[in-house]
Amino acid sequence: MNGQRIIAVVVTHKRRELLQQSLKIVAAQSRPVDHLIVVDNGNEPEVRADVEAQPIPVTYLGSAHNLGGAGGFALGILYALSLGADWVWLADDDGRPEGPDVLQSLIDCADKHGLVEVSPTVCDIDDPDRLAFPLRRGVQWRRLRSELGDEDFLPGIASLFNGALVSADAIDAIGVPDLRLFVRGDEVEVHRRLVRSGLPFGTCLTAAYLHPNGAEEFKPILGGRMHTQYPDDPQKRFFTYRNRGYVMSQPGMRKLLPQEWIRFSWFFLITRRDPAGLREWFRLRKTGRKELFTRP
Repeated sequence: MNGQRIIAVVVTHKRRELLQQSLKIVAAQSRPVDHLIVVDNGNEPEVRADVEAQPIPVTYLGSAHNLGGAGGFALGILYALSLGADWVWLADDDGRPEGPDVLQSLIDCADKHGLVEVSPTVCDIDDPDRLAFPLRRGVQWRRLRSELGDEDFLPGIASLFNGALVSADAIDAIGVPDLRLFVRGDEVEVHRRLVRSGLPFGTCLTAAYLHPNGAEEFKPILGGRMHTQYPDDPQKRFFTYRNRGYVMSQPGMRKLLPQEWIRFSWFFLITRRDPAGLREWFRLRKTGRKELFTRP
């Protein structure tokens, strides 16, 4: 990757203090990024000042319309390509690289394995030995970084908006996130495209991106052999289930529908004893499947 242009894209919305911590680490990488783009869905002058104070070349893109995570990354990625990016390094505002050598580790992993996309391991920001999101391998769920094995690379699995390094060639093949998904499900949908492209990608197990723990949304069922996602916040639940209805109707995902019905039916009827919750899930997933993307 020597001589290639790497541009970082960070999307933020009214989380200034967290963004400051993220930018501090992004701007201090041992392999410096060539340019930093921050898409601010809050369009705040204070955030602009923070971005423009960074010790590397920057572009601040303030949006008067909240584009969400999906639209923010789409805008940032396209702008990065317009600046001549060979690789785009993607990050959200509530997480940060574990240290100054994360980008170099991702570069080394991509070179070694011939990848068009490589992601760091996403770890709990308060307990870096624990994964921020449970990861399923076969029928087993992994919750600890140490449970991922001794290899340096995990093929075919990636977290795409938490420190992922994506080549311009991959973006040309899979496109940018779908603005309509706004938040929730956009990463899964892009991952679906990446899988179907047949391009080589995966997770670098020697690099980590720190992120708030999101495991509380994943509720175990059937003795922990399966999990079901249930955000406690009604608005997050709306976007999660509606967007999931769309994503699960797409090519490459439909084979998972029988499992989807079993998991959510079991969770709502057996675990929660909540028939109304199952009806809500059914209504929202049907809305997504019909591509009715109005916001609540």
